[in-house]
Amino acid sequence: MIYFALTLRTLRRLHIVNQTALNSMPLRKEKTMLELRPSCEHCNKPLPPDSLEARICSYECTFCATCTDTVLGNVCPNCGGGFAPRPIRPARNWKGENYLGKDPASATVKHRPVDVAAHAKFAAGIRAIAPEKR
Repeated sequence: MIYFALTLRTLRRLHIVNQTALNSMPLRKEKTMLELRPSCEHCNKPLPPDSLEARICSYECTFCATCTDTVLGNVCPNCGGGFAPRPIRPARNWKGENYLGKDPASATVKHRPVDVAAHAKFAAGIRAIAPEKR
């Protein structure tokens, strides 16, 4: 089966279901969080969940601070956006089951070394633009 996530307003607007049917539908609250990828996509340096060296773009491409500064020049090779320090998920359950033990970091390595020459050419045109303006 294929499931699509549609808002209640969209369902009403499309006249797919009426208000009575909507009221009887069980609502499911889905929680999404960062994957916390385990390593730098370029150099494969380990980046554990509590690493202060991890940098991510808005699509969660993950690189180490050294690669973002020296190789990538704060330009994501996948989307062209900038990087920010990756937040650290609490290791302890301080409140509401929102912690690393309940939502562990990803173990899936995405090692995709960047073609440095191709990236330099790509980044040259947008590097001077501040990340928030790209």
